[in-house]
Amino acid sequence: MSRRKIIAGNWKMNKTPSEAVELINTLKPLVASDAADVVFCVPAIDIIPAVEAVKGTKIAIGAENMYFEEKGAYTGEISPSMLTDAGVSYVILGHSERRQYFKETDEDVNAKVRKAFEHKLTPIICVGESLKQREQGVTIDFIRQQVKIAFSGIESENAAAAVIAYEPIWAIGTGKVATTDQAQEVCHAIRACISELYDESTAEKIRIQYGGSVSASSAAELFSQPDIDGGLVGGASLKTDFGSIVNY
Repeated sequence: MSRRKIIAGNWKMNKTPSEAVELINTLKPLVASDAADVVFCVPAIDIIPAVEAVKGTKIAIGAENMYFEEKGAYTGEISPSMLTDAGVSYVILGHSERRQYFKETDEDVNAKVRKAFEHKLTPIICVGESLKQREQGVTIDFIRQQVKIAFSGIESENAAAAVIAYEPIWAIGTGKVATTDQAQEVCHAIRACISELYDESTAEKIRIQYGGSVSASSAAELFSQPDIDGGLVGGASLKTDFGSIVNY
């Protein structure tokens, strides 16, 4: 089956609300594509103006994180219902920066994935290995563990609708890009893992992105691989280059 490509920008901690609107207005004509789903994952404070700014386009707005409780005494956190009420349809979960700097565990990611599906939010679930893990030859083992825990207790119909983003930590923001073969090998292993957890049909439906210094020059080759269904794009999503990546 042919899976629809999905290109998502992860803005990270960049752009004030007014700067976000300005950037969206610049990018709107550049990212118009009938061939791919386009998502801007923006800082929480930018969500409401961003949703307004993309009205009338096919661009979706995503969040960069959320908490796994409905509401309550969790100062500084954002609930899934706050996101859906604001017009968000995707949420990045388990990004390596969240895992590294804010000590999120695989179990935290699983709790967030479950909660996202309860609220009809599409999770973009991030997995990826460090340079040390790659050098030790445990990349596939490590990523299979991340995938298995993230999908624990998730029904197959929800799993099929999820997005998984493979982001080798050593390639994020470093300018280093996994070779096409490296990226395809891991994305294929992720799909095989989903097939084991569920079935072939679920594995065929799930969309797997590559992320980690994706650029206009690397996009076409990466996205043409049989198991790579688009990209989670960091730095380049804040520039007009993002248009070239979407229209690779």
